Amino acid sequence: MSKFENVTAVKEANIYYDGKVTSRTLEFSDGTIKSLGIMLPGEYTFGTNEAEIMEMLSGDLEIKLPNEEWKTLNTPETFNVGANLSFDVKVTKVTDYCCSYIKG
Repeated sequence: MSKFENVTAVKEANIYYDGKVTSRTLEFSDGTIKSLGIMLPGEYTFGTNEAEIMEMLSGDLEIKLPNEEWKTLNTPETFNVGANLSFDVKVTKVTDYCCSYIKG
C-alpha cells in the first residue's frame, strides 16, 4: 500500500537524536496508530512500549534485535520488535520507514 486514506495526522513531529530521526504520527479511525519517518545516517538505540512492525520504504541499515546478532537490511524489508524492548540500528543510508504499533 503506497498511500493511507482517512487518517488524522498529528502536526507535531516526533524528533529524536538532535533531529537525525524524525517521524509523524498517523491515527486511523479504527484506533490503529502508525508513524512515518526518516532516519539519517548514524547509530541509534530505540525502546518500545508496544510491539512494532517496522517497514523500510527506502534506505539501508544494520539492526541488532534483542538476543540476536547484527543483521544488514536493505529496502524493501520489514522487521518486528516486541513490546518493552530496545533495539539498535546503524543507518548507513538515509532510511524512510513506516512503523505500525501493535496494541497488546
